Amino acid sequence: MKSFIKLAVAVIAVLAVIFTGANIILHNENKGDAGRPYRVEAERIAARIENREPYSLNDYSYIKNVEIQENGFQGGDSDYLVKEIGGKLYRFDYSYQADNTSAITSFNICFGVTAAFVLLLLLFLFIRIIRPFEIISAYPTELAKGNLTAPLKDSKSKYFGKFLWGLDLLREKLESQRSAELVLQKQNKTMVLSLSHDIKTPLGVIELYAKALEKGLYKDEQKKKEVAVGITEKCEDIRGYVDGIVKTSSEDFLNLEVNNGEFYLSALIDKIKAFYTDKLSLLKIDFAVDAFSDHILSGDLERSIEVLQNIIENAVKYGDGKRIRIAFSREDDCQLIHIRNSGCTLSKNELPHIFDSFWRGSNTGSNSGSGLGLYICRTLMRKMNGDIFAEIQDEEMVVTTVFEIS
Repeated sequence: MKSFIKLAVAVIAVLAVIFTGANIILHNENKGDAGRPYRVEAERIAARIENREPYSLNDYSYIKNVEIQENGFQGGDSDYLVKEIGGKLYRFDYSYQADNTSAITSFNICFGVTAAFVLLLLLFLFIRIIRPFEIISAYPTELAKGNLTAPLKDSKSKYFGKFLWGLDLLREKLESQRSAELVLQKQNKTMVLSLSHDIKTPLGVIELYAKALEKGLYKDEQKKKEVAVGITEKCEDIRGYVDGIVKTSSEDFLNLEVNNGEFYLSALIDKIKAFYTDKLSLLKIDFAVDAFSDHILSGDLERSIEVLQNIIENAVKYGDGKRIRIAFSREDDCQLIHIRNSGCTLSKNELPHIFDSFWRGSNTGSNSGSGLGLYICRTLMRKMNGDIFAEIQDEEMVVTTVFEIS
């Protein structure tokens, strides 16, 4: 805001300087010999007289008469000037009116219109862009601080209306995610407390059996076997509780929403081609998309784009940077999309684990990542009633997504 005000003041100051300077120049334009063209013509005629060259007054615009003044100067209606030529005085009558009022007026009108336009433009920028932006400039900071309760006011500005709507949508999304996170935290705490209570019972039984065996309270071998069987059963109970914790944690730590519907295969591939054709060309990676028959697929178009992007990003990151190809096939009522990349460095022993959460292969090297990309892809595909699997064929990594055909 302050920078814009300084800019506006500077523009107004420059306009004022230009206006004042131009008017001074125009008013002084005809003062002095430079602004008196009749003197120039008189000098030219005087030079011809002195050189005894003929001349015609028809060739001159301002000098109307030239005569020798032998008996003194006589008055007249016209303006004149006197020059001495060859010892004689010559009178030069001229007609000239130095009036540039119309030029000054025209300049001032044109400059005033231009200045008014510039000032109106500055005012428009201030009202429609600078001030609205000043109002919302602190909003992202408030979002970062976690202040998600205050919605943004609607704006009729065609410049910021969609931007404000997007920010408010982001706020609602963050608020919804925070609420869901709080609910999930509450559920997790409840689950942990419940499982802790459930685990205490078999753990207490195991502890009693262990102390009894330690003190030799059971002399009968049959009784000892029964105690051992009891300990085994309680260990299985505890194992079941632990498996429940692991399963619940792996299912709930990501909240992946899918809006299943229908979309054309061409819509999905066009989005992928538009995003990766130029990008992979800059990376010098040969990118090819095979011909395909268009079908209507079941699922969420945006989530499907996310899945294919994730797979291609992995191909860029872990391939040899030479070739990525998208191929197609059909099995029964399913459309298969194969993403192949050259230079697979993953061992076949590791292949079954690539869709596990937080798993990273031995070929990751210095590449950063969380180990969740393909896990998310599998989760999304299954929520869209599809599937995903991977193979290694002829030293190429082939990741295949399976979509239902509507």
